[in-house]
Amino acid sequence: MSRELERIIEGLSRPQKMISPKYFYDERGSRLFEKITALPEYYLTDAELEIMREHVHEMAALIGKTASLIEFGSGSSLKTRILLENLDDLAAYVPVDISESHLWASAQQIRKEFPHLDILPVVADFTRPFALPTPTIMPVRNVVYFPGSTIGNFEKNTAIELLRVMYEEAGENGALLIGVDLQKDADIIDRAYNDSAGVTAEFNLNMLRHLNRSYGANFDLESFAHRASYDESKGRVVIELISQANQSFKIGNREFTIAEGETIITEYSQKYTLNGFAEMAADAGFAVARVWTDAEEFFSVHYYTRL
Repeated sequence: MSRELERIIEGLSRPQKMISPKYFYDERGSRLFEKITALPEYYLTDAELEIMREHVHEMAALIGKTASLIEFGSGSSLKTRILLENLDDLAAYVPVDISESHLWASAQQIRKEFPHLDILPVVADFTRPFALPTPTIMPVRNVVYFPGSTIGNFEKNTAIELLRVMYEEAGENGALLIGVDLQKDADIIDRAYNDSAGVTAEFNLNMLRHLNRSYGANFDLESFAHRASYDESKGRVVIELISQANQSFKIGNREFTIAEGETIITEYSQKYTLNGFAEMAADAGFAVARVWTDAEEFFSVHYYTRL
């Protein structure tokens, strides 16, 4: 049994069943997430793009010349294009993603738009250390870029572990540019994760389809439903799949039962305060250099250097 399958089975064996959100991202899941980011209820993309467009010159000045930009979870690289258009003499762009086909397609498109840029895609699970490729030009520094609000998908201890991976990948003289969603009115958050078009629900259920295809599971997708709820006391959205009946399913060599109304947690989406996130980043070895927010203060982008 593979280590990945062992981790999935371990999560499903807990009293509160859980599946890591990284299993959202097969090729179909990556496409669905791109659809989510374009939804009118999903404030995060517009808020982050506003920040990037307004402050990209400050970001470029902090990053400096001849840096290597390492993007964790590259997706479609929409926000990255704003950076790439404004960074002088970039040594390399290194998109990192777990979805191989999606990564290659995105990297190929970036190559067409930036033909003189050294683009070195890496297929990897970025929650664990991975080897960086060697650019043609030796970079002055590595800058890890983590846009969106993906850091919020991890519980605090796991998020700090991921930040420590970023710290190591950044290396000496390196830095981190990261998107962080902020605490705000609960209704705004609720609409973002329960969109009227049902794309988020489809994205959530696609995780089960991915496990069926890639790990030999036999989930009945029609027997599960999407739910997302904001817990104001903990400042986080809890995203779950709710069993619609008493049922069983298999994965690997294990069979599980799940009762009607019982849930599988597939994602947390933590919403931070600026000070709260800075304290967490400091636990991983980073010092805040600059923070930007949109006009509504819905979202933030942070630039950190290594302590």
